[in-house]
Amino acid sequence: QVQLAESGGGLVQAGGSLRLSCAASGLAFSFTRMGWYRQAPGEQRELVASIDGYGRTNYAESVKGRFTISRDNAKSTLHLQMNTLKPEDTAMYYCAAQPPFEVTMRYWGQGTQVTVSS
Repeated sequence: QVQLAESGGGLVQAGGSLRLSCAASGLAFSFTRMGWYRQAPGEQRELVASIDGYGRTNYAESVKGRFTISRDNAKSTLHLQMNTLKPEDTAMYYCAAQPPFEVTMRYWGQGTQVTVSS
């Protein structure tokens, strides 16, 4: 029913860029808060960035000025532009969705791996 499919991960050198995408289906996408989370080995999952239905954004302090979250409601697609990547950004990145009236992110993708080499 609800599906989130991430793409765009890969290997990149420090200082490089990647653009992640998340294709959503089965959702009233334009009304849904969307987010990118990441989890590195031995670490807790953390919020990277989120964007609500009004286009308001939030970012982790560690990525402010480097990452940009955006959404294309016509295509039900979420993006994360990642610039000036650092080795510390290495993690599995997950797309997540929080429909109206849900208290947390309810749906999750399978993840896409981002590896930044030094």
